[in-house]
Amino acid sequence: MTSGDGPRRRPLRGRPPSTTPRALFGRLCGATLARAHARSGDRIAIAGHLGGGDAFDRALVTFAELYADQNEKDHQALVEAIRAGRVPAETA
Repeated sequence: MTSGDGPRRRPLRGRPPSTTPRALFGRLCGATLARAHARSGDRIAIAGHLGGGDAFDRALVTFAELYADQNEKDHQALVEAIRAGRVPAETA
């Protein structure tokens, strides 16, 4: 999972990772998950535990995309509920 200078970074849907919110979320989620479950923050040890394949990377990207899609749907439902008067809201 790592090269000599850090984690591999792959484009998400043809864009550099740093330009998409989903990619940022995926990286933050992965880093948080790794830190929370690792006995140390040693990236080499974590990479050794995950192995050399990209199954974890792909699973994390899939999760992040599905989570972001659901978040967008939830937000749209909230906006619609506010507009319909089913949920009270105040503007700042």
